[in-house]
Amino acid sequence: MPIEPRKPILCYVTDRRALEAAPLSSNDSLPNDPVVRGARSLEGCILRAAAAGASWIQIREKDLPGRALVELARFAIAEMRATSARVLVNDRLDVALAANAAGVHLGEKSIALETVVEWRRSSGRQDFLIGVSCHSLGSARAAGRAGADYIFFGPVYATPSKAAFGTPQGIEGLREVCAAVEIPVLAIGGVNLQNAGACLAAGAVGIAAIRLFQDGAK
Repeated sequence: MPIEPRKPILCYVTDRRALEAAPLSSNDSLPNDPVVRGARSLEGCILRAAAAGASWIQIREKDLPGRALVELARFAIAEMRATSARVLVNDRLDVALAANAAGVHLGEKSIALETVVEWRRSSGRQDFLIGVSCHSLGSARAAGRAGADYIFFGPVYATPSKAAFGTPQGIEGLREVCAAVEIPVLAIGGVNLQNAGACLAAGAVGIAAIRLFQDGAK
Protein backbone atom coordinates (compact mmCIF):
# COMPACT_ATOMS: atom_id res chain seq x y z
CA MET A 1 0.00 0.00 0.00
CA PRO A 2 1.68 3.28 -1.04
CA ILE A 3 2.29 5.92 1.61
CA GLU A 4 2.37 9.47 0.32
CA PRO A 5 2.63 11.73 3.37
CA ARG A 6 1.71 15.37 2.81
CA LYS A 7 3.42 16.20 6.09
CA PRO A 8 5.86 14.30 8.33
CA ILE A 9 4.41 11.15 9.86
CA LEU A 10 4.37 11.29 13.66
CA CYS A 11 3.99 7.85 15.20
CA TYR A 12 3.38 7.31 18.90
CA VAL A 13 4.70 3.89 19.96
CA THR A 14 3.03 2.87 23.22
CA ASP A 15 4.86 1.51 26.28
CA ARG A 16 2.71 1.23 29.37
CA ARG A 17 5.56 -0.41 31.32
CA ALA A 18 7.42 2.88 31.29
CA LEU A 19 4.31 4.57 32.62
CA GLU A 20 3.90 1.96 35.37
CA ALA A 21 7.43 2.74 36.53
CA ALA A 22 6.86 6.51 36.63
CA PRO A 23 7.07 7.86 40.21
CA LEU A 24 3.95 9.23 41.83
CA SER A 25 3.76 12.96 42.45
CA SER A 26 2.19 14.53 45.51
CA ASN A 27 -0.92 15.56 43.56
CA ASP A 28 -1.29 12.33 41.57
CA SER A 29 -4.91 11.17 41.61
CA LEU A 30 -4.27 7.88 39.80
CA PRO A 31 -4.36 4.53 41.67
CA ASN A 32 -1.29 3.42 43.63
CA ASP A 33 -1.28 0.07 41.82
CA PRO A 34 1.41 0.57 39.12
CA VAL A 35 -0.31 -1.77 36.64
CA VAL A 36 -3.61 0.09 36.88
CA ARG A 37 -1.80 3.42 36.83
CA GLY A 38 0.11 2.41 33.70
CA ALA A 39 -3.06 1.35 31.89
CA ARG A 40 -4.90 4.56 32.80
CA SER A 41 -1.88 6.66 31.84
CA LEU A 42 -1.55 4.86 28.51
CA GLU A 43 -5.14 5.70 27.61
CA GLY A 44 -4.38 9.31 28.51
CA CYS A 45 -1.30 9.32 26.30
CA ILE A 46 -3.32 7.95 23.40
CA LEU A 47 -5.92 10.67 23.91
CA ARG A 48 -3.26 13.38 24.01
CA ALA A 49 -1.49 12.00 20.96
CA ALA A 50 -4.76 11.96 19.02
CA ALA A 51 -5.55 15.52 20.08
CA ALA A 52 -2.05 16.68 19.16
CA GLY A 53 -2.36 15.35 15.61
CA ALA A 54 -0.38 12.10 15.70
CA SER A 55 -0.46 10.40 12.30
CA TRP A 56 -0.12 6.85 13.59
CA ILE A 57 -0.36 5.06 16.91
CA GLN A 58 1.45 1.75 17.20
CA ILE A 59 0.12 -0.48 19.98
CA ARG A 60 3.31 -2.11 21.28
CA GLU A 61 2.31 -3.92 24.47
CA LYS A 62 4.05 -7.22 23.81
CA ASP A 63 3.15 -8.87 27.11
CA LEU A 64 -0.59 -8.22 26.99
CA PRO A 65 -2.88 -11.17 26.14
CA GLY A 66 -4.77 -11.05 22.87
CA ARG A 67 -8.14 -9.92 24.23
CA ALA A 68 -6.62 -7.00 26.14
CA LEU A 69 -4.64 -5.98 23.05
CA VAL A 70 -7.77 -6.03 20.91
CA GLU A 71 -9.58 -3.83 23.45
CA LEU A 72 -6.68 -1.38 23.62
CA ALA A 73 -6.42 -1.18 19.84
CA ARG A 74 -10.16 -0.62 19.54
CA PHE A 75 -9.94 2.15 22.14
CA ALA A 76 -7.23 3.88 20.11
CA ILE A 77 -9.15 3.41 16.85
CA ALA A 78 -12.26 4.96 18.39
CA GLU A 79 -10.29 7.96 19.61
CA MET A 80 -8.62 8.47 16.23
CA ARG A 81 -11.81 7.96 14.20
CA ALA A 82 -12.44 11.67 13.72
CA THR A 83 -8.98 12.07 12.18
CA SER A 84 -7.14 10.49 9.28
CA ALA A 85 -4.72 8.82 11.70
CA ARG A 86 -4.01 5.10 11.61
CA VAL A 87 -3.66 2.55 14.40
CA LEU A 88 -1.14 -0.24 13.94
CA VAL A 89 -0.55 -3.31 16.11
CA ASN A 90 2.93 -4.55 16.90
CA ASP A 91 3.69 -8.22 16.05
CA ARG A 92 0.15 -9.62 16.25
CA LEU A 93 -1.55 -9.93 12.87
CA ASP A 94 -4.48 -11.73 14.51
CA VAL A 95 -5.05 -8.83 16.92
CA ALA A 96 -4.74 -6.25 14.16
CA LEU A 97 -7.43 -8.03 12.16
CA ALA A 98 -9.73 -8.57 15.14
CA ALA A 99 -9.53 -4.90 16.08
CA ASN A 100 -9.85 -3.75 12.45
CA ALA A 101 -6.57 -1.86 12.75
CA ALA A 102 -4.94 -0.19 9.75
CA GLY A 103 -1.98 -2.54 9.75
CA VAL A 104 0.65 -4.56 11.57
CA HIS A 105 4.23 -3.67 12.47
CA LEU A 106 6.68 -6.57 12.47
CA GLY A 107 9.81 -6.96 14.55
CA GLU A 108 12.69 -9.39 14.26
CA LYS A 109 10.78 -12.11 16.16
CA SER A 110 7.40 -11.58 14.53
CA ILE A 111 5.70 -13.68 11.88
CA ALA A 112 7.73 -13.57 8.66
CA LEU A 113 7.18 -10.51 6.49
CA GLU A 114 6.79 -12.68 3.38
CA THR A 115 3.97 -14.61 5.07
CA VAL A 116 2.02 -11.44 5.85
CA VAL A 117 2.61 -10.01 2.37
CA GLU A 118 1.31 -13.24 0.81
CA TRP A 119 -1.74 -13.19 3.10
CA ARG A 120 -2.49 -9.62 2.01
CA ARG A 121 -2.17 -10.55 -1.66
CA SER A 122 -4.44 -13.57 -1.36
CA SER A 123 -7.03 -11.78 0.80
CA GLY A 124 -7.22 -8.69 -1.39
CA ARG A 125 -6.53 -6.43 1.59
CA GLN A 126 -4.33 -3.97 -0.26
CA ASP A 127 -5.35 -1.25 2.19
CA PHE A 128 -3.64 -3.10 5.07
CA LEU A 129 -0.26 -1.59 6.02
CA ILE A 130 2.74 -3.81 6.71
CA GLY A 131 5.75 -2.28 8.40
CA VAL A 132 9.06 -3.68 9.64
CA SER A 133 11.68 -2.63 12.19
CA CYS A 134 15.18 -2.63 10.68
CA HIS A 135 18.55 -2.09 12.30
CA SER A 136 20.89 -2.33 9.33
CA LEU A 137 21.13 -1.33 5.69
CA GLY A 138 20.90 -4.97 4.66
CA SER A 139 17.70 -5.63 6.59
CA ALA A 140 16.15 -2.42 5.23
CA ARG A 141 16.88 -3.46 1.65
CA ALA A 142 15.51 -6.94 2.32
CA ALA A 143 12.28 -5.50 3.74
CA GLY A 144 11.81 -3.36 0.67
CA ARG A 145 12.34 -6.31 -1.67
CA ALA A 146 9.94 -8.50 0.35
CA GLY A 147 7.04 -6.06 0.05
CA ALA A 148 6.99 -3.97 3.23
CA ASP A 149 5.15 -0.66 2.93
CA TYR A 150 7.51 1.20 5.26
CA ILE A 151 10.29 0.61 7.76
CA PHE A 152 11.28 1.94 11.15
CA PHE A 153 15.05 2.40 11.14
CA GLY A 154 17.15 2.83 14.23
CA PRO A 155 18.12 3.39 16.84
CA VAL A 156 19.25 6.68 15.34
CA TYR A 157 20.18 8.07 18.75
CA ALA A 158 20.81 6.42 22.11
CA THR A 159 17.64 5.41 23.95
CA PRO A 160 16.89 2.88 26.74
CA SER A 161 14.19 1.04 24.76
CA LYS A 162 16.61 0.25 21.91
CA ALA A 163 19.79 -0.42 23.90
CA ALA A 164 19.63 -4.12 22.99
CA PHE A 165 20.21 -3.24 19.34
CA GLY A 166 23.70 -1.90 19.98
CA THR A 167 25.42 1.32 19.03
CA PRO A 168 23.11 4.02 17.62
CA GLN A 169 23.10 4.20 13.82
CA GLY A 170 23.40 7.98 13.74
CA ILE A 171 22.14 10.45 11.18
CA GLU A 172 24.53 9.22 8.51
CA GLY A 173 23.27 5.66 8.92
CA LEU A 174 19.72 6.93 8.56
CA ARG A 175 20.64 8.98 5.51
CA GLU A 176 22.25 5.94 3.85
CA VAL A 177 19.17 3.80 4.38
CA CYS A 178 16.76 6.49 3.17
CA ALA A 179 18.79 6.82 -0.04
CA ALA A 180 19.04 3.07 -0.56
CA VAL A 181 15.38 2.00 -0.32
CA GLU A 182 12.32 3.07 -2.26
CA ILE A 183 9.80 2.63 0.59
CA PRO A 184 9.23 5.27 3.30
CA VAL A 185 11.57 5.28 6.29
CA LEU A 186 10.62 6.50 9.76
CA ALA A 187 13.41 7.30 12.21
CA ILE A 188 13.19 5.73 15.67
CA GLY A 189 15.38 5.66 18.75
CA GLY A 190 16.04 8.72 20.89
CA VAL A 191 14.14 11.05 18.56
CA ASN A 192 12.96 14.24 20.25
CA LEU A 193 11.89 17.77 19.43
CA GLN A 194 15.50 18.90 19.13
CA ASN A 195 16.72 16.27 16.64
CA ALA A 196 13.56 15.37 14.71
CA GLY A 197 14.35 17.99 12.06
CA ALA A 198 17.73 16.38 11.37
CA CYS A 199 16.01 13.02 10.81
CA LEU A 200 13.65 14.56 8.27
CA ALA A 201 16.53 16.36 6.55
CA ALA A 202 18.29 12.99 6.24
CA GLY A 203 15.37 11.68 4.18
CA ALA A 204 13.01 10.13 6.73
CA VAL A 205 9.32 10.68 6.03
CA GLY A 206 8.60 10.85 9.73
CA ILE A 207 9.55 9.81 13.22
CA ALA A 208 8.40 7.16 15.69
CA ALA A 209 8.90 7.56 19.42
CA ILE A 210 7.87 6.47 22.89
CA ARG A 211 9.34 9.05 25.26
CA LEU A 212 8.49 12.00 23.03
CA PHE A 213 4.83 11.26 23.69
CA GLN A 214 5.05 9.80 27.19
CA ASP A 215 7.60 11.94 29.05
CA GLY A 216 5.86 13.69 31.90
CA ALA A 217 2.76 11.47 31.67
CA LYS A 218 1.36 9.67 34.67
